[in-house]
Amino acid sequence: QVQVVESGGGLVQPGGSLRLSCAASGTIFSIVYVGWYRQAPGKERELVALITRSFNTNYADSVKGRFTISRDNDKNTVYLQMNSLKPEDTAVYYCNVNQRGMSYWGKGTLVTVSS
Repeated sequence: QVQVVESGGGLVQPGGSLRLSCAASGTIFSIVYVGWYRQAPGKERELVALITRSFNTNYADSVKGRFTISRDNDKNTVYLQMNSLKPEDTAVYYCNVNQRGMSYWGKGTLVTVSS
């Protein structure tokens, strides 16, 4: 059974940083694609960053240069380093793990950027 668990969210001031973690179990982690998504109140869920099994990355334009996605296959974990946070980054952040066409979601972690 695949389980995906996000952690690392919280309250941070504008300009601050947070690092989110996505831990997956029950997968062949080295072959999975992992994406971080976010959903703000009243808005649709959107892709923030993606990392492939070849360590290729892709980012939404709104976070390019501020967010960095990385993975540690030995720890079955993907990270999202978020710097220079803005109030508009406030959202619930979800991790999605895709293995051979099967998609698995975590329950999300809340990030609030506010002074």
